[in-house]
Amino acid sequence: MAILPSGFISDRSGNFGVMTALLVVPLFGAAGMAVDLAHALSLRTQLYAAADAAAVGSIAEKSGAVAAAMTMSGNGTISLGKDDARSIFMSQMSGELTDVHVDLGIDVTKTANKLNSLVSFSATVPTTFMRILGRDSITISGSATAEYQTAAFMDFYILLDNTPSMGVGATATDVSKLQAKTGCAFACHQMDQSTNNYTIAKSLGVAMRIDVVRQATQALTDTAKIERVSSDQFRMGVYTFGTKAEDAKLTTISSPTSDLTKVKNYTDAVDLMTIPYQNYNQDQLTSFDSALTQMNTIIDPAGDGTSNISPEKILFFVSDGVGDSYKPSTCTKKTTGGRCQEPIDTSFCKPLKDRGVKIAVLYTTYLPLPSNDWYNKWISPFQSEIPTKMQACASPGLYFEVTPTQGIADAMKALFLKVIRAPRITS
Repeated sequence: MAILPSGFISDRSGNFGVMTALLVVPLFGAAGMAVDLAHALSLRTQLYAAADAAAVGSIAEKSGAVAAAMTMSGNGTISLGKDDARSIFMSQMSGELTDVHVDLGIDVTKTANKLNSLVSFSATVPTTFMRILGRDSITISGSATAEYQTAAFMDFYILLDNTPSMGVGATATDVSKLQAKTGCAFACHQMDQSTNNYTIAKSLGVAMRIDVVRQATQALTDTAKIERVSSDQFRMGVYTFGTKAEDAKLTTISSPTSDLTKVKNYTDAVDLMTIPYQNYNQDQLTSFDSALTQMNTIIDPAGDGTSNISPEKILFFVSDGVGDSYKPSTCTKKTTGGRCQEPIDTSFCKPLKDRGVKIAVLYTTYLPLPSNDWYNKWISPFQSEIPTKMQACASPGLYFEVTPTQGIADAMKALFLKVIRAPRITS
């Protein structure tokens, strides 16, 4: 039996080398794992960015999926959106990712007026250092989602006040020019005289407020064409208070249609109401009560805007806000022989709003005429109430006032954009 030297068992000088030999593989493996995992996480971050871009881009406002959704009568999958999402995702692949096989799962669907997109990815990334530990690859995966609320379908009923008071000069310069020539600020279209304030205004090149309103309405159809997502998203109809005083009643210039070019052309017919002679019917030609009551019968029940068969309903009302009609017992102001001159009676706005119709009001500021005795006696006492009443008639947030020195066309556009971009409550 051999006897070991007495110092052999207590000698520890070679243990470090043995331990190093035993640990070198796991140490290198751990270091390699960190490198491989960092690399995989970097690629995963890039894939997440691609998935985000695909999910959002496939249902962007001007995307094919949104356009397709606007034509769908029900819910379902949008194939075009899936194709677009795949194309967007693949367009983000660059560098090393071009050599990595990626499995994509894409779903683009429409439910009511919401589009939802889901882009999921899975890829296998080869390892380098982890092979020491027997791991040849790492699987990375993730998903991105996006939601888009489609633009609402809307029917606009544009009610234009074309009564004689809208014959006032459009600007202070126009008013001064007309007054200097005729002694009156209003271009009354008086049919018993071949030469009247209306024809004089035309010959002087004076712009009347009704001229500006007509042009602004036509410009609005162009704005609607630019803003719409689908050809039938917006329908417009145009109405006035009548062509002539002898038959003053709600008059249809254009029935609601999605052919906005036709609406623009028909609106050429909007002009100042004619009167047979001065002071006809004691100038009682502006009945907001009657016009709003008739509009309430014309406008169909309001929908939720999610499809072209359930459009929201908007009454777009443009006026200077002063009624002048025969109301001997229900006038909100003092009368003369039953003639009622008053700010708009908002009780006639309520039935429309109660039915879900939104009222957008563009108040064309009633021009003070301090040198006019009639104005000082009958209108001036409630001048300050006119805008307040017009705003009360409007639905919340849908009121705009424009003075003679401002642009009516710009104001109508601003109010229109406010209507179509207003937040909508969805279930």
